[in-house]
Amino acid sequence: MIEQTKISFEERAILVGVCRQGQTFEQAKEYLDELSFLSQTAGAKPLRSFIQKLDKPISSTYVGSGKLEEIKLAIEENDANLVIFDDDLTPSQTRNIDKALEVKVIDRSALILHIFSERAQTAQAKIQVELAQYQYMLPRLSGLWTHLSKQRGGIGLKGAGEKEIETDRRILRNRIAHCKKELVKIERQGETRRKNRSSFVRVALVGYTNVGKSTLMNVLSKSKVLEENKLFATLDTTVRKMNFGRMPFLLSDTVGFIRKLPHHLVESFRSTLAEAQESDILLHVVDAAHPQFEDQIKVVKDTLDSIGIKDKMIITVFNKFDLLDEDTKAYIQRSYHSIENMPSVFISARTRWQIDALRELLTATIVQKYKERPNQNYFFLQDFEPIEGYE
Repeated sequence: MIEQTKISFEERAILVGVCRQGQTFEQAKEYLDELSFLSQTAGAKPLRSFIQKLDKPISSTYVGSGKLEEIKLAIEENDANLVIFDDDLTPSQTRNIDKALEVKVIDRSALILHIFSERAQTAQAKIQVELAQYQYMLPRLSGLWTHLSKQRGGIGLKGAGEKEIETDRRILRNRIAHCKKELVKIERQGETRRKNRSSFVRVALVGYTNVGKSTLMNVLSKSKVLEENKLFATLDTTVRKMNFGRMPFLLSDTVGFIRKLPHHLVESFRSTLAEAQESDILLHVVDAAHPQFEDQIKVVKDTLDSIGIKDKMIITVFNKFDLLDEDTKAYIQRSYHSIENMPSVFISARTRWQIDALRELLTATIVQKYKERPNQNYFFLQDFEPIEGYE
């Protein structure tokens, strides 16, 4: 029986990261703070953190033997039963670390996959997460269970003495194939729905996880999408038909991105992100109050590029702007009004500060998108005059 990684509320975690060449210690600490937030979102309690400065992680044990001894002592002192590493571990690293520490060891990808599995609600999201989990597990089977090296033979089995690991690999491959077939069926239904919406201008909210996309969705659409101060609060794409005056358009909220997002998860969620791929306008929501917001902007842009979303009209929405001091506000406004010739707006979705400015800019952009469509008579456009500078 193939079991997937589970995390319970009783688990007490030690967090481990590496400060690589070219990184500052402050950056490595911020990454580990994010790992701590991820572990709390998953239900574990982070107790201690360890960062080792290395050019790159050690191939056999990720960190050095001396650091492993420190971690083992911390496990004993804090009665910890889980160690979470901030990078993907190879099967051999997992085996060696598990042998040295004698507690459950998982990596960042396993942690994110667990969170996604807990938060998936629709059939599509559940299958997407299941597929990503199986693809993650397949190359790691040999390191997961010691019993898999035992021989198993007898009547009715494929070849005398077939290893259990070979059986489990075949089971996983069959499940992966089944998940892919189910996703193709669901995606065909999604394509039909999207074709039926093709007459509308489509706007998609994108951004790093936990930057306030769902809050902004609720403010703009007056709907009730789930809002939580947790990473990946929203997995399933939500689409709302909206009207500014008598001008209709579609607004969608998408899954948040994060640095080191597991490759298999990105691949599995391509169909969910189709709303963003086929949109006319992207609202890139940024947490302006986050100390590493510029890194988060880069992560989002790189992720969009990796799934083929390029050359889109992007409005950068700097959220939580009311939390900044005046000097920081001036720096961001000065920097991002002139970068890449992309329009920017500065708001607070929580307090609704400057929401009218966003609506005004979004309205002008939607109007322009409708006007660019050939041979279509949009009667409602006569009520809207483009804003100066965006015609």
